[in-house]
Amino acid sequence: MQISIIFKALRASKIKTALIYLSLSVTLGSIFLITSISQGIISMYSNMLQNDGDIIVTQAKISDTFFSNVNISLLQKIKKIDGVKNISALIVGAAPVNTLPIVAIYGVSHNLFQKYQLIWGRYPKKGEVIVGQSIANRLGNSKSLTISDSAFRVSGVFQSSIGFENGGIIMPLQSAQKIFHKSASLFLINSNLNKKNTTLIKKIQAVSSKIDVKSTQSFLKHYNQFNIIKKSSFAISFIAFLMGLIAIGSIMSITVIQRKDEFGIMKALGISSKKIVSFVILEGVIIGLAAFVTAYLFSNLILILIKHTDTLQGYVNGTIDFWLVLSLFFTTLAITILGSLLPAYQALKIDPATLIQRGN
Repeated sequence: MQISIIFKALRASKIKTALIYLSLSVTLGSIFLITSISQGIISMYSNMLQNDGDIIVTQAKISDTFFSNVNISLLQKIKKIDGVKNISALIVGAAPVNTLPIVAIYGVSHNLFQKYQLIWGRYPKKGEVIVGQSIANRLGNSKSLTISDSAFRVSGVFQSSIGFENGGIIMPLQSAQKIFHKSASLFLINSNLNKKNTTLIKKIQAVSSKIDVKSTQSFLKHYNQFNIIKKSSFAISFIAFLMGLIAIGSIMSITVIQRKDEFGIMKALGISSKKIVSFVILEGVIIGLAAFVTAYLFSNLILILIKHTDTLQGYVNGTIDFWLVLSLFFTTLAITILGSLLPAYQALKIDPATLIQRGN
């Protein structure tokens, strides 16, 4: 009975229902996309580093790995330290490639080549590169490339689940050194010791005062760019939340004012104020849940399209995980309840006889 009354009220106020539904769908869709894309970017870069080492070495006192320059001569010294299983050097950069204004470039030591799964061809030698499948499609599967002012032959195409790599170009470390004029952006170290053991980190740190040594997990946790992305994502999502709350509150306030006579009759018939308020809140919750499902499905569709958009080169990616769905579910309930509660409560403070007399 109660449910039929609620749906009857929703059908009676089709414009209000549609406005709240659209407002919530846009709000929740925005939060879904902003959060999932920011998490996707962080996850891709984290996986790229975590797969190659449990200790990371960068230049001391730098804000980003793109600006880091670690002397390659330190590699052999660190390699001799007891507990170091293997060590790799990596240069992270970006440069124009053919007609594309900017493409991710990775210069890697030879022991890192095996991590890139070749679709065809072979691993690069001097003057050669391998390209990710995504960027290969963008470049028309060209057999030669111009990176900055240097020409390279494409020796193969690889596939990676990490968008940054799949949309990037891999070359020998020596080639990247000439393009970016640096020794190495960072060293990635696999150890024989427990990841939480700080002794090896202290030994590596003692090699030079110009380097900064952290466990990969600690580095990613305190990485400045990740903190900026997280804070920006939270700020934008919070603004979207407030906008949705204000929109719903405004629409519900107008609707509740228009329905004062209806509420007055309900009170005159002996229906309690709490029950009337619960009717109004349930109306909002039903619309909210419908908007939640719509936003979830629509956001997944957008993320699939983004993932397969060649112009983005695989750099923008995102997945909606369980915790995001759960948190946004409760966010939906919070928006609809808060947006409905105050207008309904204000309307019910007026005497039933006055409400009926005033009507519309």
